[in-house]
Amino acid sequence: MSKDNAKAPHAIDLASLNAYLSEACPSIGHVEGAEKFAGGQSNPTFKLTTANGVYVLRRQPPGKLLKSAHAVDREFRVINALQQSNVPVPKAYHLCEDTSIIGSMFYIMAFVEGEIFWNSALPEIESPATRGAMYDEMNRVLAALHSVNIESAGLSDYGKPGSYFERQLSRWTKQYRASELEHIEEIESLIEYLEANLPEDDGQVSLVHGDFRLDNMMFDMSNTEKPKVVAVLDWELSTLGHPYADLAYQCMQLRLPSDIAHAAGLGGLDRKQLGIPSERQYIDEYCERRGIGAINNWTFYLAFSFFRLAAILQGVVKRAHDGNASSEKAMQLGAMVRPLAQIANKTIHQSE
Repeated sequence: MSKDNAKAPHAIDLASLNAYLSEACPSIGHVEGAEKFAGGQSNPTFKLTTANGVYVLRRQPPGKLLKSAHAVDREFRVINALQQSNVPVPKAYHLCEDTSIIGSMFYIMAFVEGEIFWNSALPEIESPATRGAMYDEMNRVLAALHSVNIESAGLSDYGKPGSYFERQLSRWTKQYRASELEHIEEIESLIEYLEANLPEDDGQVSLVHGDFRLDNMMFDMSNTEKPKVVAVLDWELSTLGHPYADLAYQCMQLRLPSDIAHAAGLGGLDRKQLGIPSERQYIDEYCERRGIGAINNWTFYLAFSFFRLAAILQGVVKRAHDGNASSEKAMQLGAMVRPLAQIANKTIHQSE
């Protein structure tokens, strides 16, 4: 590693890493290079080139972290638990909780060949039928995730069952307050609505991803008629929770304006022409796959998703403010916080 690289943010001390892995996980082989993936991961992610092949290392960012944030240990656990499920995940190799090795906790998983698409409208895809098939495949994977037998997967203690939205609202409000740099009236109105409209707990509990969206999927596009998700990535927010949280979060992403930074939603676009299902169609397909009826309190679930994303992005801004954010676009992401709350409030008013 050059002197320049050694000073780069999140750079990895390969000598220390190799000394550790030679005993802890020798099957990886000697690490010859670690190249950071581009993108806005809150947990810096590296492509490891080793004597035995290519792997991926995902680490916590250095510096002071918010409580329960950047939980790479939980990511490793859930990826490991899903190895034999219908949810596609990379093979998990090793978790290192010793922060002295490279400066923060990390884990190593397989490198999966596949394509990642960043724009919900899929402009790279020529065929509307292929776009529709990709959304149907995501829908299938989401339903498969929420159908995982928690006990069989060894995840019965992966989160607290029941009162999910009550606990999550409390958690993300606290996280937001801990990251707050200015008063945003639209956020205050949104929090007020959510606290006043918490639905009664209906008893549903499943494994939830927490950030289920297009750009956290890797696709095998070798057969454009049947595109296949080969890996679901970025599990740091996963827990036991309510399945509608994931469904609403993905639908929230698709409601965002097509020109909004980072998220590139489908708001204002002609979904039918693109071959992408409507929100109603997407929800109906999901319900059919899971054998469930209509979903009540949909506006609350959507509004909560907007608030949660706003709180996450505010955390990115705070880390940038403190000088240890992974993404160079942190401040650009921060500019989304107010617009997210504005869209959420508009959604609430339209449903009243």
